[in-house]
Amino acid sequence: MASWADEISAIIEKNIAGFDGGETETASVGTVIAVQDGIARVYGLQDVKYLELVEFPRTGIMGMAFNLEEETVSCPILGDYTHIQEDDEVRTTGRVISVPVGDALIGRVVNPLGEPLDDKGPINTDKTRFVERIAPGVITRQAVDTPVQTGLKAIDSMIPIGRGQRELIIGDRQTGKSAIAIDTIINQKGKNLICIYVAIGQKNSTIARTVEILEQHGAMEHTIVVAASASEPAPLKYLAPYSGCAMGEEFMETGRDALIVYDDLTKHAEAYRNISLIIRRPPGREAYPGDVFYLHSRLLERAARLNKDYGGGSLTALPLIETKANDISAYIPTNVISITDGQIFLETDLFNAGIRPAINVGLSVSRVGSNAQTRAMRQVAGTLRLDLAQFRELAAFAQFASDLDKATRSRLERGQRLTEVLKQPQYSPVPVEKQVMIIYAANSGYLDDVPLDLISRWEAEFYRYMDANHPEIGQTIIEKSVNSKEKMSDELLKQLNAAIEEYKQTAAPRPNQEDQAKKAEEARKAAAQGANAAGSTTEGSTMETPAQTNQAR
Repeated sequence: MASWADEISAIIEKNIAGFDGGETETASVGTVIAVQDGIARVYGLQDVKYLELVEFPRTGIMGMAFNLEEETVSCPILGDYTHIQEDDEVRTTGRVISVPVGDALIGRVVNPLGEPLDDKGPINTDKTRFVERIAPGVITRQAVDTPVQTGLKAIDSMIPIGRGQRELIIGDRQTGKSAIAIDTIINQKGKNLICIYVAIGQKNSTIARTVEILEQHGAMEHTIVVAASASEPAPLKYLAPYSGCAMGEEFMETGRDALIVYDDLTKHAEAYRNISLIIRRPPGREAYPGDVFYLHSRLLERAARLNKDYGGGSLTALPLIETKANDISAYIPTNVISITDGQIFLETDLFNAGIRPAINVGLSVSRVGSNAQTRAMRQVAGTLRLDLAQFRELAAFAQFASDLDKATRSRLERGQRLTEVLKQPQYSPVPVEKQVMIIYAANSGYLDDVPLDLISRWEAEFYRYMDANHPEIGQTIIEKSVNSKEKMSDELLKQLNAAIEEYKQTAAPRPNQEDQAKKAEEARKAAAQGANAAGSTTEGSTMETPAQTNQAR
């Protein structure tokens, strides 16, 4: 008996000796009472805070406290909710949901929690930021006056985007919304603008293809991709844009410039609607909860241009919204239009007609305007928007007219060539000095005698000719009218005119004589067939039918 007693005493003494009462952890504990579509309803958790991370110890999955009710807490589950069961224990962590931030994320693909998805190892950063933060106040901001060069002629010339602006890209599906955003990211190489691409509700294959395109063009060197694919639960889709915004704010508040693309906020609103209906928040218009406007306004208000006292950084937001049948008066589109500083409206009919990017000039606007343009672009493209609007209106009336006067015909010809110049293939951004030169050439009438089917070839060879023979003109445009605020001088414009004339005389592509003869022959045959058809119709109408002959007899 003594030996047993001694052994028990030794065990107790050992446990007492190893006890450290200096630090104790406390946690509120609750119990899962129901799980529905990624939302756990938990009883308990008395001291939990809004958006605090909670842990499900049995599975190791995390959630966040989202709806704080009198007796229960609704917790969206940030992971595979099928492993959560009723009566599972839930514990608070004391940490409000946050994501890692900093330069270590550049070039990486992460989920909305900041966890890597690209098999390139862990992310080595000790900085974190809350995903939800209050937007910068009016006093900390300054006016938007520095352009974000998209590399797209139609946007940089007519709908300029400035650093710190929020410009909506809106249109039906398959009209090129994501293409504009990806082209903009590709064009930022070497421009000291860090890009964040937030993919919400897209297929994994689509996200992988986008990352591959960015890598092919060297754009992942300045880009972070935050991916919440279609297979992810609604809470992760809801969290994704806020996580990406927090990553961008880190760069903005350290005095750097960042660009964030939300692709797209329609799926974000749908994810929030799913969560809200499950936790029984009252539905409103289109079954969205009453605070769906605040959902996007508090996100987009975080884009800003800070003044020099606060670092002088900026965060530019390009939200995407998908419409149905070009209906921009639906609930979510009108909400985001009223929040942002302008919109780029893409039309299906223009896209199908081969005008790409398919921008509707009449409905698209940038409320920052020419303040976000370089001085050179403002000088050559000042009347471009008005000229195109007049051309579209004139073209609509001209289709009913058989005979047009010379002035109307020349205006239609100029408008057609301007439209051709503004077309652009995907993933081919154009540097701003080349945009200035080609738009100047089109506005000055140098393309009026070029056939429409030769415009794209004329433009491509013009760029090569200027690079090879007159590189000083592009360099002067960059130094004087892009990097600084000076107008293009008369002397520079004379040099540009002389270079364009020289190109037209020596190196510009000309229509092949055989092609011209073939087209003339086809036109002659078509005219002859039309005349024959008209003649046969007239002849047939004058002949009597047998019934008419009998009746006459």
